[in-house]
Amino acid sequence: MPGSAALAGAVLGTLLALAAPTLTPIHRAGYCSFYGECGRNPEVNVSLVPSNVPCLSNTPARVATGTLLRLLRTVCPELVRGDNETTRVCCTLAQLGALQLSVALSGTVLSRCPACARNFANLYCSNTCSPDQSLFTNVTRVANRTSAQGTPQLAVLEYQSFYHQDYADAAFASCRGVRLPATGGYAIDTMCGRYGARLCTTQRWLDFQGDKNNGLAPLQIDFQLVPNGTETGDAVVPLSARAWRCDQALSAEEQPCSCQDCAESCPPVSAPPDPPPPFRLGNADGALVLCGLLFALLAAIFVGASLCRRSREAATPAQPTSCSARLGAANRGAGHGVLARVFRRWGTLVAGHPVAVLVVAAAVAGGLSAGLVTLRLTTDPVELWSAPGSRARQEKAFYDQHFGPFFRTNQVIVTAPGRPGSGYESVVLGAKNFSGVLSAEVLRALLELQERLGNTTAWVAGREVTLSDVCYAPLNPAEPALGDCCVNSVTQYFQNNGTRLAMTALQSDGKRTGTADWRDHLIYCVNSPLSFKDITALELSCMAQYGGPVFPYIALGGYPGSEYTEAEALIVTYSLNNFPAGDPRREWVLSWESRFLEVVGDFQRTHGPNLSVTFMAERSLEDEINRTTGEDIPVFAVSYLVVFAYIALALGEYTAWRRVLVEAKVTLALGGIGVVLGAVFASMGLLALLGLPSSLIILEVVPFLVLAVGADNIFIFVQEYQQQSQREPGETREQHVGRVLAQVAPSMLLCSLSEVICFLLGALSSMPAVRTFALTAALAIAFDLLLQLSGFVALVALDARRQEAARFDVCCCCGGGKGGPGGPGARLLRPLLRHCCAPLLLHRLARPVVVLLFLFLACAGLYLALKVPVGLDQELALPEDSYMLQYFAALNRYLAVGVPTYFVTTGGYNFSSAAGTNGICSSAGCAADSLTHTIQYATRFPNVSYLAIPATSWVDDFLDWLNPTTRCCRVHQSGNLTGEFCPSTSSDPSCLGGQCLNTTRRPTVEEFEWFLPWFLHDRPNLQCAKGGLGAYDTAVSMDANGTILASRFMAYQRPLRTSQEYTAALRAARALAEEITRTLRRVPGTHPDFRVFPYTVTYVYYEQYVTVVAEGITTLALCLVPTFGVSFLLLGMDLRSSAATTLTIAMILVDTVGAMALWDVPYNAVSLINLVAAVGISVEFVSHLTCAFAHSAQPTRVARAADAIINMGSKVVAGVAMTNLPGIVVLAFAKAQLIQIFFFRLNLIITLVGLAHGLLFLPVLLSYIGPSPRVPAGDTAGDAPGKRVATVELGTGLVLSNPHFGDRDKGTVPRRR
Repeated sequence: MPGSAALAGAVLGTLLALAAPTLTPIHRAGYCSFYGECGRNPEVNVSLVPSNVPCLSNTPARVATGTLLRLLRTVCPELVRGDNETTRVCCTLAQLGALQLSVALSGTVLSRCPACARNFANLYCSNTCSPDQSLFTNVTRVANRTSAQGTPQLAVLEYQSFYHQDYADAAFASCRGVRLPATGGYAIDTMCGRYGARLCTTQRWLDFQGDKNNGLAPLQIDFQLVPNGTETGDAVVPLSARAWRCDQALSAEEQPCSCQDCAESCPPVSAPPDPPPPFRLGNADGALVLCGLLFALLAAIFVGASLCRRSREAATPAQPTSCSARLGAANRGAGHGVLARVFRRWGTLVAGHPVAVLVVAAAVAGGLSAGLVTLRLTTDPVELWSAPGSRARQEKAFYDQHFGPFFRTNQVIVTAPGRPGSGYESVVLGAKNFSGVLSAEVLRALLELQERLGNTTAWVAGREVTLSDVCYAPLNPAEPALGDCCVNSVTQYFQNNGTRLAMTALQSDGKRTGTADWRDHLIYCVNSPLSFKDITALELSCMAQYGGPVFPYIALGGYPGSEYTEAEALIVTYSLNNFPAGDPRREWVLSWESRFLEVVGDFQRTHGPNLSVTFMAERSLEDEINRTTGEDIPVFAVSYLVVFAYIALALGEYTAWRRVLVEAKVTLALGGIGVVLGAVFASMGLLALLGLPSSLIILEVVPFLVLAVGADNIFIFVQEYQQQSQREPGETREQHVGRVLAQVAPSMLLCSLSEVICFLLGALSSMPAVRTFALTAALAIAFDLLLQLSGFVALVALDARRQEAARFDVCCCCGGGKGGPGGPGARLLRPLLRHCCAPLLLHRLARPVVVLLFLFLACAGLYLALKVPVGLDQELALPEDSYMLQYFAALNRYLAVGVPTYFVTTGGYNFSSAAGTNGICSSAGCAADSLTHTIQYATRFPNVSYLAIPATSWVDDFLDWLNPTTRCCRVHQSGNLTGEFCPSTSSDPSCLGGQCLNTTRRPTVEEFEWFLPWFLHDRPNLQCAKGGLGAYDTAVSMDANGTILASRFMAYQRPLRTSQEYTAALRAARALAEEITRTLRRVPGTHPDFRVFPYTVTYVYYEQYVTVVAEGITTLALCLVPTFGVSFLLLGMDLRSSAATTLTIAMILVDTVGAMALWDVPYNAVSLINLVAAVGISVEFVSHLTCAFAHSAQPTRVARAADAIINMGSKVVAGVAMTNLPGIVVLAFAKAQLIQIFFFRLNLIITLVGLAHGLLFLPVLLSYIGPSPRVPAGDTAGDAPGKRVATVELGTGLVLSNPHFGDRDKGTVPRRR
């Protein structure tokens, strides 16, 4: 250490020797180095605050008296001696007045931290007025001048100022944390030049203060920091005055700096707990272990039950059929018999009057469909997915009511891939690397684009709309010109002026001379964006053309750390006003955005070979979704045509080539499709008449759903009619149709009624799109059943009449060949199921394997369901060829800051009381748990709070604006304007001494309400940077009496990439707002209903993901209830069959969600709609088979299961699976990713999983737990025990005998010896 001090002393001695010793020969207490004013500095061309340089005067300090002493007590109280002592100074009254103005300028941003403001003022007070000035200053350069009286003078142009290192460090430490409430940044950003807050040090801070090129310093000051213990020599004594720590109060009446401005003042803040780690058991995935244990438990129960049953059957003699079994069989028979008689009579009646029935059905369906003329299609995502009564919608309505809709964003991101960067050596700012995109050519191209956009116009209803008509102009909202529009771009550092971009100037730092150009200015501005003048020879402002700052994290992207000149992307953002619906200006802004897209698209094509240009307008997302919807309509049309073609071919049963035209069912298929479409149109028309809007997703999903349900019923009815083509003796054609309908209609009723009630319960969802879909689906399925039982039955009767007359299908006027009903035709499915599927599936060794396999799949699906991501990234809503995908990719890669987040206060809080003010603000004297303090604490942990930049605070800036040491708030004291506001730029004498407050204190209630409107409409300028116009004029909503109805405080989120992060950010912001609400409700005078809530434009979209999981589980669970209930009632109180049906559908849902994880299908409201539809489709796969099993006449459970597979399984496969699959496969060729993922992938999963469970698992399950077979009265199990052989009789008279179908359920099947 002694060696270091000696070296430092030698260096300082050399500096003093190099300085002209004759300019300050005397370094002694009580002596000045300069005194008085000697005019302007000839070396300073541009000065933001014109001031004079001092005159060389190494003379004794002067006595301060009168006005000078009084002003000194105000500006530099530390220099005033006691009452019995003489106060001496080295400054005149004019110098002290200029010093007061300088201190007032700094006080505007530093007064919120009294210790910093005092320390900073003391630096200048000591340099300018200290009576011991010569001890720590040394003049090094002067210039000759002649006074007005002709006296020769020496004007000081540069001097050295020596400070002790500890003193300077303490002063700097007290100021480095002071915030700028309007930006959320640090005041030191504006006081350290090119280094900004992050790289600022004590030396750099002082060097900037002493730089004559900074626009404020009248001369050059060379600050020399002397380490402790270092001897400077030549009688120089470094200044070592008292420096207040920021956590110290200047007096008993004052407060220390607040936590937001001074880390030392902060109470201990414990870090929030980390997110809970993934659930693990040991080193294994906990969920996987639990699902594995669940499977082991279920498997053990199944195997144990099977073994117990087998051993019990072997040891126990056969028992007669139990009473409960007989009662269940009786109930099933009775219930089925009643329904069969009703449907038989109805079918006979309809078949006897087919034309009349068709006319009535068409008239009813057509009449209801006429309501489609009043149909309203909702495309607004807010209206689709956010309930009107939801919290986010209510908060959005409150925000829009008091602050207007959030402004519209139009953005361009420009990169230069492959373009090499370059290095640059600035004379005054040092060496920097510049990326390839930060080149003069690219900046000129960007400037050209902005000039074209500025001149772009659109025509709306005969009116020419310009950018200034629709742009957001914060500093001139009433009559904005083009230059007032808020455009954030790197070229705004040059005020979007090509001449300034091309400027060069000769630059010298005293040692080197070179040329300063746009790169020097850019280096300076990205580190000091609030500067009105850079320190280069260019002397340009960094403020944008519209008057506000351009922060580098908004205009640049893809830079490492804070090396802004290495940015990979240039970001241009146009902020436009967002007019409410119904305002004619909304069409203005939409039209101008269309022109914006055209102009930027031309720019992209022109510069495509050299630049990568991505862009978006506020309207782009909705435009692209609408575009792809229109382009994918042909895909849906082809899908429906494929389904129609399949139905037309599959319905026919062909016995010979010569009868193909007779036995074809094209007309019947066309009628079936017409019934489905009639049901869909009738349901939509009825809801439209009731005023319920529809949506595109309903148009895409409901027809598929109803087609699956309707086609299944069509196949069941038609194929049953074909199988029973031979009439009974004496039976007419009409009675034949009625008999067949009696056999299939109960099953159709069971499925349809279950689905209708299911969807009606699904309509209880709070999501508008889900609710509307469920209502539409319920009505459509109900209408479909009614039209099938009427219109389609009539069509079948007419078709039977045609076929019996040997008339050709379609052309019924033509015919040939022999009439009469045809015999059994060629079939594929039923023989396949009879000879392969049923024997293999129901083999006594295969059945337990099937059960265990599906139990394993259910447990695996449950585990995978926990891995399904929740949310919908907006990229998925776009087609694969959308220009927006490139924009989102660039946004996620280059964006450095997230969207603004507002913390909004409702009415009922008294801001004007001292306690109310202190509960909000963050400056000295504010509560430690105030609103802004709490938000600032949260920004320390951005990974938990998702907040990156603290909230701006109009309350804090209002208090700074009221500070009497500044020129911001003044009142005219005389003249015609007495009592009116006096702007800081006014030099009217009536404003002298007219400060709003005489001392630094909280305003009274009356003062608060009087001065607040002045503050909100005061335009910020160099004299008063705290004016509220632009930053806060729309942040406070007041009524006519001045009562604050709402206010907002803006923070910034960190960049968010996925919907999961957006949802987590919403949860974190709400938790933070609830904490603030609880705190502020404890402030005296706060209304109990007062609250604080967070708001950003994305919350209304992402709120659904906060509750979509719970709501989905509830909705799907409710859908299962009617399935069980209806099955239980219509199957004659059959508990076992109803339980098997419900269990199978639940397993389908679980496995479907699990498969979503494997195929990258996220869970969201669109998925929920498809899952609700999946319940309906699953009912088709399951309930028909269950009904067939329950009413089968086979003697054993296994034989009944085989009967259900063969007779009903073929119809289900043909009617549901094969109807859905062709149409679903076509959707794979859609352009929209939304359709590919949620309609192709998800519907394919639903169909395949439902088919597997309905055709494979359910029959096996019923063979174990199904209801007991019907036993004729008088049969006992004791009759003829022996080996059992199940016999399944088919409708064609064939018999399937398989010894492995044997069912060991004693008491149900008689044994034969």
